[in-house]
Amino acid sequence: MSLIIEEKDLAKFIMVGDRVLVKPKNPTGKTKTGLYLPPTVTENEQIQSGYIVKAGPGYPIPAIIESDEAWKDKKEEIKYVPLQTQAGDLAVYLSKSGYEIEFNNEKYIILPHSSVLMIIRDENLFE
Repeated sequence: MSLIIEEKDLAKFIMVGDRVLVKPKNPTGKTKTGLYLPPTVTENEQIQSGYIVKAGPGYPIPAIIESDEAWKDKKEEIKYVPLQTQAGDLAVYLSKSGYEIEFNNEKYIILPHSSVLMIIRDENLFE
C-alpha cells in the first residue's frame, strides 16, 4: 500500500533528519537466460536499488550552550552530523525498511539512512 501525494512540485519536499527520498530503478524484469519475471518477484526482493532524489540534513546533535554572561541572548542553533548520501547517488538499500509514496504517478521510497547499504556516486553525472 502506498501513500498518494497530490502536490505539484517535488522541490517543496523537505526530508527530515536522516531520511532520504529514493526513486527506485526500474529492473529489467528479465533473467540472464531470457525469462521474463512478473513485477511481484522484483518487489519482494530484500535488496533493491534506486537514485537518491533528496536527502535530509543528517543526525541532529545537541547544541552546547555556554552561559558565561547572563545578559546574552541564548539562542540554540541546531547542528547536524551530515549524511553520506547526496542527490544523484545510486543507492543499494533494504527494501523492507522503506515507506512507499506515489507522486505524479511515479513511485518513491522514503528510507532511513541506516537502510542504505552502498552508494555509487558518479561525479561527472551532472557536468
